[in-house]
Amino acid sequence: MSFDFAAARSNMVESQVRTADVTDYAIQDAMRQVRRESLAPPTKHFLAYADAEIEYAPGFWMLRPRDIGKLLQALRPRAGERALTIAAPYAALILQAMGLSVTRLEDGDLTHLPSGVYDVIICEGGVTACPAAWTAALAPDGRLGVVERSGPIGRAMLYLHSPAGVGRRDLFDCAAPLLPGFEPAAGFAF
Repeated sequence: MSFDFAAARSNMVESQVRTADVTDYAIQDAMRQVRRESLAPPTKHFLAYADAEIEYAPGFWMLRPRDIGKLLQALRPRAGERALTIAAPYAALILQAMGLSVTRLEDGDLTHLPSGVYDVIICEGGVTACPAAWTAALAPDGRLGVVERSGPIGRAMLYLHSPAGVGRRDLFDCAAPLLPGFEPAAGFAF
């Protein structure tokens, strides 16, 4: 008997995403279409729709479905916009399904971005602080979603590029694993 991934996707949206107040139908529809299991190693396909972060490559994780849904909803992505996904393969597929033009940055120096400006930037891994290069790549009215974390629990943050500059807003608690190279610097304290 084979596993019904389509049913698992539908159940994920109904039981994890919608119950977390992700009410954007375009995001829900894209999450029902995108095969999350295709991004996980074969030994983790069965975990693809669980309420958990999934390691898809050493040190790189997909956010929990609830968290990626909430972060995407805060970004208000719209068809036709330019998006940059940083260590975010699942978000990339969702944004493509929603009609955005997506540039992916998956490995290497994640602070050295492809040239251009973006309406939407999203990262699925945790960082101690959002790099200035990421906010500098925002187009006017651009939005960036990232999890900033220096302890056991982080905060999903929304950065907005307005005429007055770039501001940020706290969104929700999130325990996204830290990306390699973005760990807090070791310090000494009494």
